[in-house]
Parts: sequence; structure tokens; C-alpha cells
Amino acid sequence: MKNIYDKPNAEEIAELAEKGKDISRYFSNSGKMKYPVQRVNVDFTTNMLAELDTIASELNISRQAVIKTYLRQAMDQHYIANKTAS
Repeated sequence: MKNIYDKPNAEEIAELAEKGKDISRYFSNSGKMKYPVQRVNVDFTTNMLAELDTIASELNISRQAVIKTYLRQAMDQHYIANKTAS
């Protein structure tokens, strides 16, 4: 009987996949999908950065989290507005 600790490591699973073998049994599908991330540069005025930092401090989150959250909200509002205009 095969020991449960004899499961292949990530490199071995990758090799099996490259050989076209079915590797689905090694995944539980219980994790979250990680989408690719691309870095961008955005210019902000000094005053706007100060406002972002104040909000971040009030919410106890990073400046980046504030920017991403507010941008997501604005994009959602944009899509909702376009749906109702149609």
C-alpha cells in the first residue's frame, strides 16, 4: 500500500503535466483563483496622496488598498450606470 506521504511535490507534478499526464487528482479545487497582477504607475498630486493616507490611516489599511477599493467601487458604479442607461 502506498503511503500518503509519497505524493509528488510541485516539481514532480509539473513534470507530469508537461508529459501530458492527468494531474487533476492532486488538486482539491478548494483554493481561490489568483489572477495575474500587472504593476502600473499612477501620478497623484501631493494633496491627493495626503487624503489617501488619511483615509488609509482611518481605515487601518494600506494606501494601495484604499486606491484599489475606491477604484473598484467607481468601476462598479460605472457599469451599473451604463446598464440603467440602456
